[in-house]
Amino acid sequence: MGTAFAVLVAAFTALGAPVFLAIGALALYAFHSAAIDPSLIMAELYRLASLPALIAVPLFTYSGYVLAESRAPKRLLNLAGALFGWLPGGLAVATLVSCAVFTAFTGASGVTIIALGGLLYPMLLEQRYSERFSLGLLTTTGSLGLLFPPSLPIILYGLIAKVSIDRLFLAGLIPGLLLILILSAYALLRQREARAATVPFSGRALGRAAREAAWEIPLPFIIIGGIYGGIFTATEAAAIMAFYVTAVEFWVLRDLEFFRDFSGITVKSMVLVGAILMVMGMALGLTNYLIDEQIPMKLFGWVHRYVQDRTLFLILLNVFLLVMNMVEMFSAIVIVVPLVVPVAMQYGIDPVHLGIIFLLNLEIGYMTAPFGLNLFLSAVRFEKPLTQVYRAALPFWLILIGALIAVTYVPGLSLWLLGRAG
Repeated sequence: MGTAFAVLVAAFTALGAPVFLAIGALALYAFHSAAIDPSLIMAELYRLASLPALIAVPLFTYSGYVLAESRAPKRLLNLAGALFGWLPGGLAVATLVSCAVFTAFTGASGVTIIALGGLLYPMLLEQRYSERFSLGLLTTTGSLGLLFPPSLPIILYGLIAKVSIDRLFLAGLIPGLLLILILSAYALLRQREARAATVPFSGRALGRAAREAAWEIPLPFIIIGGIYGGIFTATEAAAIMAFYVTAVEFWVLRDLEFFRDFSGITVKSMVLVGAILMVMGMALGLTNYLIDEQIPMKLFGWVHRYVQDRTLFLILLNVFLLVMNMVEMFSAIVIVVPLVVPVAMQYGIDPVHLGIIFLLNLEIGYMTAPFGLNLFLSAVRFEKPLTQVYRAALPFWLILIGALIAVTYVPGLSLWLLGRAG
């Protein structure tokens, strides 16, 4: 009966039923089968709402939507171009940096590809970057900033795994910079082969771009510097950012009209937040059942029976996470993390290090064939066949897999700054 019910729920999900309904149905069935009061699921929603760090989710989400709807992406891109455009492969480097920063603040790769892709794609082609390289680069950069604060997936992982969000922000800095550096090196190599054009450095152009982005430039330093410096927590940073972007984009720069745009942006951002909270609430109810039934320990016992070696476990873990993260980000975090963390800890893996491994898999999962979200978004945004996007993204995917191996087997890349801060 249980298997038939699970198959039925999976079928409804495949037909378009919301994810939270599928998870909630499984949780209710599990509680009923175990003769547990199903009202405990609602208790999980109440417990979720009482978490102090949860307020960071709607505040950062709202801030990201405000930035996406304003002309901030254009100003950010102009500034990155003025800074890096004179370098060999400079426009590609500017693309990597600007998209990483934008994705970190918006927290959604789809927003980055849609908002910046239309600006960057013709610019890359104009400077003689190949169509294949340009397409692969933009597909990759859609999820490149998820290791940098105030990334929403980092916050969700911290809430679910009960790990300090501030420590996760700090741990993601070196791996995130490593990704940008190795992708920039690849862009430099490809620029030499293709002899792509460069833009001569102009102090006047840089000054103009800096003046245009004068209000956005301090934002990363305020938020990231404040968190890393211990001046304020991630939750306080979310409130500061929400106030700052509202004041700047609505009243100082007036990119947005308060009475025309504020309600629409708020509704769109809170619909996403509502969906996240519903998934989290239902999934936490299901997770409580799994923990009560000692599923994580049984899972560890099964895995340990066949996999005693920590190195082999990490390989299998990465393969599993890539497949899970290819499908849906928030469900993967909420459902998989409570199962994986106890098992990984039995193998001596630090929960913070595991978080960076998980989030890096999330970045790569977005561009993993055949179902990675970035692949579909690029195919639609740039009107290219999906198979062409697969081929274009493959070299970048292989580079990121190499970075994943380094981050997985060199824990110091994630934990060194924590030791320095501690």
